[in-house]
Amino acid sequence: MVAKKAGLSRIQQLLDFNGRVAIVTGGGRGIGPVIAVAFADAGADVVVTSRTKAELDKVVKDIEAAGRKGLAVTGDVGKAADVKKVVNAAVNKFGKIDILVNNAGYFPYNMFLDMTEADWDLVQNTNIKGTFLFCQAVARQLVKQGKGGKIVNIASVEGEFPITAGRTHYHATKGAVINFTRGLAKELAQYKINVNAVAPGLTDTPGAQAMTGGYGLASFGDRIPLGRLGKPEDMAWPVLFMASDAAEYITGFTLFVEGGMLLGRGWKRIG
Repeated sequence: MVAKKAGLSRIQQLLDFNGRVAIVTGGGRGIGPVIAVAFADAGADVVVTSRTKAELDKVVKDIEAAGRKGLAVTGDVGKAADVKKVVNAAVNKFGKIDILVNNAGYFPYNMFLDMTEADWDLVQNTNIKGTFLFCQAVARQLVKQGKGGKIVNIASVEGEFPITAGRTHYHATKGAVINFTRGLAKELAQYKINVNAVAPGLTDTPGAQAMTGGYGLASFGDRIPLGRLGKPEDMAWPVLFMASDAAEYITGFTLFVEGGMLLGRGWKRIG
């Protein structure tokens, strides 16, 4: 636990990220930029990575507008050499890593009977192999630093309960992320590295809109008891909590952030 900082209450201190360095994968689009800028707003310096430099550069500008330092590093999360490049760049610029958020994800629409081996492999490489590679590379750095750290994997409500058709490859990977998080948490606890997951429900992003196969996210609204789709900000705050000192005694846990979707359809008052 960090020493108490002057001018901060106990609660503010637990949620303060000043002096921390976070890596956010998939940081160029969807919920990734919102997570990255939320860390910056809370005081962290942030490394964002994805395959598209222009998107990352915009996020870095937003991080800097929040008064923190940002770094954009392009790469494919499914390639070990690219993962190593990102981790080395983070350490070279900031001298350390404290937090990893595995947000990169791929969810194309492929009905199972038409799915090819290439379709399957592409989703596996991004969603679970990429999570493995980044967790291993960052965990090795955290062990080397000797001060612990936080890893937050982005799973999905569909890793627990498939909602949309044409996504069996995605369902498989997100279920794997949930159980991988549990096993990794058990292995890394001895190094004071907390490993948790946040599992978003249906969230209003361009990628999620495409995921519905043309039906539109609004058609799923009546499945959510809280009565609305999630917003990227709804996912960012739980990620920050899991990466904060307030979550020191939580590891191996998946937090479902889905408006009650797993409870089934909402009930409406009659009369």
